[in-house]
Amino acid sequence: MAGLLHRIVIRAPNWLGDAVLALPAMTAVRRHFADAHLTVAAVPSVAALFREETEVRPDRVLELPEMTRAAVAALEGGAFDAGLLFPNSFRSAWQFSRAGIGERWGFATSMRGMLLTRKSKRPGPERGRHQADFYRALVRGLDIPCDDAPPVLRASAPSLERATALLRQRNVTAGIKLVGVAPGAAYGQAKQWPPDRVAAVLARLVRDAGVTCVIVGASHDRAAAREIESWLRAHASDTAARVVDLVGRTSLAALVGLTSQCDAFLSNDSGAMHVAAALGRPVVATFGPTDERATGPIGVHDVLTAPVFCRPCHLRDCPIDHRCMKRITVDRVFAAVGRHLGVIVRDPAALPEPAVPS
Repeated sequence: MAGLLHRIVIRAPNWLGDAVLALPAMTAVRRHFADAHLTVAAVPSVAALFREETEVRPDRVLELPEMTRAAVAALEGGAFDAGLLFPNSFRSAWQFSRAGIGERWGFATSMRGMLLTRKSKRPGPERGRHQADFYRALVRGLDIPCDDAPPVLRASAPSLERATALLRQRNVTAGIKLVGVAPGAAYGQAKQWPPDRVAAVLARLVRDAGVTCVIVGASHDRAAAREIESWLRAHASDTAARVVDLVGRTSLAALVGLTSQCDAFLSNDSGAMHVAAALGRPVVATFGPTDERATGPIGVHDVLTAPVFCRPCHLRDCPIDHRCMKRITVDRVFAAVGRHLGVIVRDPAALPEPAVPS
């Protein structure tokens, strides 16, 4: 069948982290249909990822409009022979069908089986199965060979230039050690390690490692960034100038370019965490309500959790005392990041640590 299909479209996942985790499966499609024209169709917030350097190597990246009618028109213009759906939604399959894409492949979920011409068998609900393995199973179920290689991402030259210009505007000179920090999480506040603890770690890193810390995130992460800045002004004003807030100020391309230059990356369970891991940056990730076995960074990284009875609960907001995150201490996080920077911990009690619930 590979030789009969000339124009193929892959519908990418809608979330940044999922899109990164889908890269190995997408790469398998690229290799299997090496002679076909390959388009990756994605929502605008994710599409820029596929303009970076990956083994997917799409011939075209198509940004899908939000409205279904406009998305169908955009897909119709591609004259695709086949389409592979990574999202499990009925809507995505309906758009492919309305666009006249003859071959429509995916998992038969969300009552969309009748819209698919070829169905891949969805893996059973095995606890702790990594999300990347669901995407691998999707393509393997279509008789497309897929190895177990991790997601790999490299920043494009334009993205590196954007990031360098952005840092220069904030008086961050080239060659200085950088620690990237993603204190937010789109899923909900329960996934966030308390911002005052993030601030305490950053202050120690500035003092003990001489690094500059760069806070990144989307506009909805501004509240967390403000809390970090407030704590620094109150408890470690001498370090505040070396903590640069770029939350809401970076495009996805600039985020990739910036993260690729970081010596370490501190994050909650978020899309930025997966970007950093795919770029080969050392990641320290704090996990609370979500399951690190299913969505943890792939590779050799530090994943910090607390042994509490109620995790993983997958709730957006904690109904009790947020113990899964509050019991991850500043000392543990600082030590984990510091190891990647070659820091010897001199005085772990140098700064006050917020109280841990009993």
